[in-house]
Amino acid sequence: MPSEGSGLQGQFAAIVGAPRCGTTSLARYLEARSDVDFSVVKEPHFFSQFDLSGLGDEDLLDTIEQDYLARYFPDANGNGRMLMEGSVTYLYASQQIEPILRVWPDAKFIIAVRDPLAMLPSLHQRLVFMGDETESDFASAWTLAPERAQGRSIPRTCVAPAWLQYPEIGKLGTYVARFFAAVGRERCLVIVFDDLVADPGAVYRDVLFFLGLPDDQRTDFSVCRASRGYKWGWLQRLLKRPPKSVRSVMAGEKYRQRVKKIDKRPDPWLVKSILRARKRLLLWNEAPAPDLTLSPAMATEVREALADDVVMLARLLGRDLSHWLGGVPEANMEPPAEPPAQQEPAPVEA
Repeated sequence: MPSEGSGLQGQFAAIVGAPRCGTTSLARYLEARSDVDFSVVKEPHFFSQFDLSGLGDEDLLDTIEQDYLARYFPDANGNGRMLMEGSVTYLYASQQIEPILRVWPDAKFIIAVRDPLAMLPSLHQRLVFMGDETESDFASAWTLAPERAQGRSIPRTCVAPAWLQYPEIGKLGTYVARFFAAVGRERCLVIVFDDLVADPGAVYRDVLFFLGLPDDQRTDFSVCRASRGYKWGWLQRLLKRPPKSVRSVMAGEKYRQRVKKIDKRPDPWLVKSILRARKRLLLWNEAPAPDLTLSPAMATEVREALADDVVMLARLLGRDLSHWLGGVPEANMEPPAEPPAQQEPAPVEA
């Protein structure tokens, strides 16, 4: 039985991906609401990093309360606010989402999708900016995927090598279908990036309706996390992905929130000074983002690799996606595919 005032007693929702599809902007709109308690780090990656499916009910409740809520929702107190987070890794780890449904049987999930021909170069650029990717040319990085799958040519600064598998990350139809099968289609709202760009207010209101939240008449829909570049690659990697020996003081606040001891003590003066200097250096090193235009040959290669998956997604959504990948006529509007029968995970016993 959750303790009185526990965040386990409330509602739960997650923006689960895909990356570079407007999930950060959507998270910022929602975290500003008074009836939403958004995680202190937008992407905890907790349920994709730790497989909790083998835990019994009591251990699962204890683990989530002590290691998840205490770290990422320190103010959760069962006051009726909806708990939300935005880990884009969850779309690719649907086999580990079952513990969420055991604890929060009414959990809901928002999936964002985008034309892979735009999403993947944007993801590659973001990984370069963060220091996880050192190959600055997308075509070369795409070609390296098979070798990297064997554990070779992975940058030493890369935190999660799975993100370097660009052909796999682009299989949105495959991963949306798996997520539907894992949690039940009725728990999911799929946002198409095209719609978010065209009318963010309408998409935001659709999200509120899906979550059962009242319309707060929001009018500011500024874009968050626009693409950025840098002047010096070595400095960017040093600041974004510092060596382990100094990571505890030089890593960014989001990383430190995931690994530091859970307590309310402020950082020492020296750590605060280092973090301020780090932020100034990052701002100085920032530069306009490079052009993301792909060559005709590269665009054709991506289209040939992912066309069948775009067709699958179009049929899952009953949505015309024939303009994706520069044109996939087979991805026109089709009746939604019937989702496979689901066996609902049992809620944790109260």
